Amino acid sequence: MKQYDYLIVGAGLFGAVFAFKARQAGKRCLVIDKRHHTGGNIYCENIEGINVHKYGAHIFHTSDRRVWEFVNSIVEFNRYTNSPVARYKEELYNLPFNMNTFSRMWGVATPAEAMARIEEQRQEAAERMKAAGISEPRNLEEQALMLIGRDIYERLIRGYTEKQWGRPCTELPAFIIKRLPVRFVYDNNYFNDLYQGIPIGGYNRLTDGLLSGAEVITGADYFADRDRWDAMAEKIVFTGRIDEFYGFRFGHLEYRTVSFEEETIDTPNYQGNAVVNYTERSVPYTRIIEHKHFEMFGDEIYRCPKTVISREYSTEWRDGMEPYYPINNDTNNAMYARYKELADREERVIFGGRLAEYKYYDMAPIVKKVLDMFEGQTPQ
Repeated sequence: MKQYDYLIVGAGLFGAVFAFKARQAGKRCLVIDKRHHTGGNIYCENIEGINVHKYGAHIFHTSDRRVWEFVNSIVEFNRYTNSPVARYKEELYNLPFNMNTFSRMWGVATPAEAMARIEEQRQEAAERMKAAGISEPRNLEEQALMLIGRDIYERLIRGYTEKQWGRPCTELPAFIIKRLPVRFVYDNNYFNDLYQGIPIGGYNRLTDGLLSGAEVITGADYFADRDRWDAMAEKIVFTGRIDEFYGFRFGHLEYRTVSFEEETIDTPNYQGNAVVNYTERSVPYTRIIEHKHFEMFGDEIYRCPKTVISREYSTEWRDGMEPYYPINNDTNNAMYARYKELADREERVIFGGRLAEYKYYDMAPIVKKVLDMFEGQTPQ
């Protein structure tokens, strides 16, 4: 008789939701994490009364009412609406591309004027490609020019994208930017989902609620004592790197990573928005996050005398760094497919989350996936 029904490796969102649903089903769970805190990448630290997103900004958004009601049953979410701003030199533009963006860029006032300007630039790009004997976009730059034209590409896409991926847009595949959200309305809401917000009191309240009643051990490295951990439970829920689980036998999957430069500033309002993207290639960071704007609104902003910002730098990932974004090119996808073949044959292990599935996930799809797993019965 094992001590636990499930050993859950990783106390991030997938592991925490799984632990919650398993305990509801009467199962005994042990959750371990090598970090010294729970929550994975949604972990927050309270600094000067501000919940700072330590691993980058996280905004919960979904159109799935079941998912929204589930997370709100753990902790109430606020009304935060994601409306990022892009800064190019001294100019500020609203994102995603909408009438506010086009009005600022070209001085146009109507959707018809904006459509005409974009179509003119798209046709120019198409003619240049035709003259060069190019029938289909060969890279991200050509694809973007065909979709949105030169002005928006040069000011708002090229520099930011090159910082994100660490290479020129002419060397990036076209599929990365197959479509761009373009709205011919004055709407700065980044998401189209019915629901969005931030947990009131920060994401730690969500994680703590999900893990309440489960046995949790932090600072515990699964791979440092794998046999002992495995012996403690009937089944294993693994949310770490799938290539590490299999000893990198087919090689190391690749990632992009992000580093953060955090600063506490003696002012109540630094940039007036939670998210400001810096789209010039010469600016080394991709964006600045001002964390208080996720949870403080109106006069409340000025009742908190200080603010905390994080500058984000996108870099190539190396061993020992936090893996963030899977690089889903042909080579990595083929390698992951070989690991997945092994995973699919496992009878005792459930793999879940962005590292175990080598897939970028927003938060809501993670929650939905676990809820679906438990619909009708406990996972086998």
